[in-house]
Amino acid sequence: MMGEVNSEDVLVSVIIVNYNSGDKLALCVGSIFETNSHTEVVIVDNASSDNSLAELNSRFPDEPRIQFVLNQENLGFAVACNQGARRAGGEYLLYLNPDCKLHENAITIMIDCLNENPKAGMVGGQILNSDGSEQVGGRRTVPTPWRTLVRVFRLSFLSKRYPGLFSDFNLHQQPLPDQPIEVEAISGACMLVPRKVYEQVGGLDENYFLHCEDLDWCMSFRQQGWNVMFVPDAKISHFQGACSRSRRVFVEWYKHKGMLRFYRKYFRHQYPGVLMWLVAFGVWLRFGLLACYFSIRQFLRWLKCAWT
Repeated sequence: MMGEVNSEDVLVSVIIVNYNSGDKLALCVGSIFETNSHTEVVIVDNASSDNSLAELNSRFPDEPRIQFVLNQENLGFAVACNQGARRAGGEYLLYLNPDCKLHENAITIMIDCLNENPKAGMVGGQILNSDGSEQVGGRRTVPTPWRTLVRVFRLSFLSKRYPGLFSDFNLHQQPLPDQPIEVEAISGACMLVPRKVYEQVGGLDENYFLHCEDLDWCMSFRQQGWNVMFVPDAKISHFQGACSRSRRVFVEWYKHKGMLRFYRKYFRHQYPGVLMWLVAFGVWLRFGLLACYFSIRQFLRWLKCAWT
């Protein structure tokens, strides 16, 4: 493990959960150090088998601002985030995906939002695709079981006539606000939280392995009276999928499993049992179709390679 920086000099602890992120990890850490001082980085590695840590060490040898937590097996995203928080010494905790790149002043802009909004407990920036467009999921409403049914069965075309009933829970197609706004949820790719709020709300629910733990955490913050804010001027490029392209079925399994846990945890007593069964059917139907699609595509790639 690299040497630790003096906790009194740390304003922000950036917690990065790494799993086979390749060269993206070093690029992510580089963007942090290029744009921010008084920052430490806590890398929680979930038993990566690639060269991501070697590349990071090569670019930042003996860097005292980097700490490592090296897990012997993949413990999942939520567990790793909580491990990083326990190691971190900063006044603010920034959870950042390893395939993200911070733009200039992104952290400062988010901290300013927290300082200007005393009820704000969590903030996230505008997450961008590689082409500069706004990425899906950076600002959203909570995907309730009804909203999920609308999405799974592609009923959003009715939103022009009935916007209250059939609108999409992702808000990226709405006009970009010109100032920070309160939203129901942001993306787990970038979440900034003051330590004092973290200590009140607690860490992420470790019963999620991958996906939906960010939605769950946003719900926890709002239930305890804290606002979740979207800050459009804080920009973060997210090279989505760098850690999971080779394991699409695995990722989709945990995504759909996590979504059902989320529904049962927060909406079990608000929706009739028949509707919840219909939601579960729609979720697993979607997973089955995706699993077949990805498996067939992988088989065709293998077949093509076998014949060349």
